Parts: sequence; structure tokens; C-alpha cells
Amino acid sequence: MENPVINLLRTRRSVKPDKLVAPGPNPKEIETILSIAARVPDHKKLAPWRFVLFEGEARARMGEVFAAACLAEEREPPSSIRLETERRRFLRAPLVIGAISRVKETPGAPEWEQILSAGAACMNLCLAANAMGYGTCWITEWIAYSPRVRAAFGLAANERVAGFIYVGRARERQPDRERPDLTQLTTRWPA
Repeated sequence: MENPVINLLRTRRSVKPDKLVAPGPNPKEIETILSIAARVPDHKKLAPWRFVLFEGEARARMGEVFAAACLAEEREPPSSIRLETERRRFLRAPLVIGAISRVKETPGAPEWEQILSAGAACMNLCLAANAMGYGTCWITEWIAYSPRVRAAFGLAANERVAGFIYVGRARERQPDRERPDLTQLTTRWPA
């Protein structure tokens, strides 16, 4: 008997942001997606992550922040085409979710575990959206590391962008890509 969960995991595929179209998830679906994103290993119950949603006009307003950061941070003055690309960056999908990793100094919960928990939240977010029929793409791009963008997000010293998850309907079915050869990556102990 075919297992739908295994089939989803076996066949899920990232969709490039510019291949995602409206409609995006509705408020109830977003709530479900984020609830599932939060159901990850979280030693000491720290919730070492948070989410920032960009929908509607907020995507264009954030694009102005990206263009200003690009203009201020690039060594060479960016072209008008580059600035327009930055203005439209979040307009590539109907919903963009910023996943923010936040490490809390806590005995017994190492920084690495907290960062991994944020990564697991990103993956659960993608899987939940995929299970609802949406395409997703989890990427960072230069904006995740820009001091000006970090300031616009109001990131604290203990926070980093774990990624931006673009969510929408896939315009077309994505071809699969070559996957790693597990025989080259797996050993049994003792060898």
C-alpha cells in the first residue's frame, strides 16, 4: 500500500521563486503551516526561531529596503536593472516567510542544537506547505547577510536569518535533480 507521507517526502522538490504564482496560502493555511513548522526538536523548549511574514504590499516595501541596502553596500554602483531586481525580490511569490534563528544562552542546550532546530523548523514549514499543494523554495541570498537588511528586520545580536521560504502555486512541475549516492555517504560501525 502506498504511504502518502513517504510519497510526499520522496517526491518533494524546491520550486524556484520566480516559478511560484498566486494564490498563496490563506490565513488558516498559514496558521497550520506555522504550527507544523514549530513541531520540531526543541531541547529545553526554547523556540530558538521566529517567523516574519511578507504578503501583499509588504513585499514591495521590503523590496525598497533591499534596493537601498544594495545601493549602500555594493562597491560599484548597481545598475538600474539590479536595483529593480532587488525591488521585486519578494514579489516573486505571493508569500515569503523569513525564518529567524535566535540562540539563547542556556545550560544544556548548545548553540548548535538551537541552530539545527531552526533549520528543522524551516524544513517542516516547507513540508507542510508542500503537503497542502504549495510549492516552496528555502533560500537566503545576499539579503540574509546584509547589515542594513538585518537592521530593517530588527534582528538582535543573537539572531540570524535561517532563510526565506517563498510559498505559492508552482507554475509548472519541476523536474527532479540528481540525488546523492547514499552508498558513498553511508557506513556501518564498526567499519
